[in-house]
Order: sequence, then structure tokens, then C-alpha cells
Amino acid sequence: MKLLEDRIRKDGTVIGEDVLKVDNFLNHQVDPDLMYEMGKTFYEKFKNEKITKILTVESSGIAPAFATALQFHVPLVFARKHKSLTLKDDLYTATVYSFTKQTSNTIAIARKFLSKDDRVLIIDDFLANGQAVKGLTEIIDQAGATTVGAGIVIEKTFQKGRKMFDEQGVRVVSLARIAAFKNGEVVFADDQDA
Repeated sequence: MKLLEDRIRKDGTVIGEDVLKVDNFLNHQVDPDLMYEMGKTFYEKFKNEKITKILTVESSGIAPAFATALQFHVPLVFARKHKSLTLKDDLYTATVYSFTKQTSNTIAIARKFLSKDDRVLIIDDFLANGQAVKGLTEIIDQAGATTVGAGIVIEKTFQKGRKMFDEQGVRVVSLARIAAFKNGEVVFADDQDA
């Protein structure tokens, strides 16, 4: 998605060899117009899949997932990372390790929001090592629902996340695919082929 790639080039900050900071438009301050366009793109890619739920993990996945749910006119459900007095019983759970935060979290979704009849599209901000999406697919499996696919805003193709989903037969659509970070710059997978 050229609009997203242009925004990453303009406002993204490369940290080290494997971290991209996009807090200017995606995961701290949110650009609603960009989210809207991403939601439309995910809709176009998955519109024939009879999606009944959009699923993500709090908090960075919520904005693009909401934009996508709006296009599909289906509910958005997000897995919570933090315990709550109102979310403590009758849950689907999975453990997710965050490489950027160097912590493990138990994510949870109330069972009443996911059923065996659901056809679920996962939306997430990043696909790197695949831990968040893996945790969400575990929850979908616990519910007996169907994982239709995963829509990813930014994929780091040089990490192992996609391989896990290819092996599971989960269709992944990424809007921006990063092949590498070189000299503080983003190298997109499409640019590498040119």
C-alpha cells in the first residue's frame, strides 16, 4: 500500500536493526484518514470470506481493526492484556511474548464474544515473530471458530512470523512489507526486487 509506505518513509523511525517506531500515525497518535484507507484495503482483500468478527490485541491493533470492522459492518473484539474486575471468568486465554517489551502477557477474550459459528479476520499492527497473531489463533481455536486470515499493517519479512502462518495455511495480507533496515532507512520488500 503506497500510502502507508510513504508515511513510513516520512514519519517512521528505525531503531537498531529490527525496530520501527511508528508512534506518529499508528500506535500512539493515530491518523484516522490512514486507518480508514487501511480498513478499505483489508475489506477489499477479504470481502468474499463471510467475515463475522474482526479480532485484535489491545492496544495498537485497535485503530486499524476498528477501521476494518467498520468496512465489514461486523463487531470488533480485542483481546485484553490486563486483568480487570469485569473480565475475570469464562475466558479464552493465550500467552503472548512481546519481543519489543521483553515480557509475556496473558491475553483474554470473554467467551460470549466468540463462538464456533464465527469466521474471524485477525488485524494487527505488526507481524514480526508472530506471537500476537499466534495467540489470537489459539483463542479462535479454543472457541471452535474459523480463522479466515490475518491482515497486517506492517510485516517484517526478515523475521519468522509469516512462516508460522504459511505452515498453518492462514492467509496473510500485509499492507507494507519490510525486507530490512539499512543505515537507518526502511527497505521495502518491493523495493528490493526493483
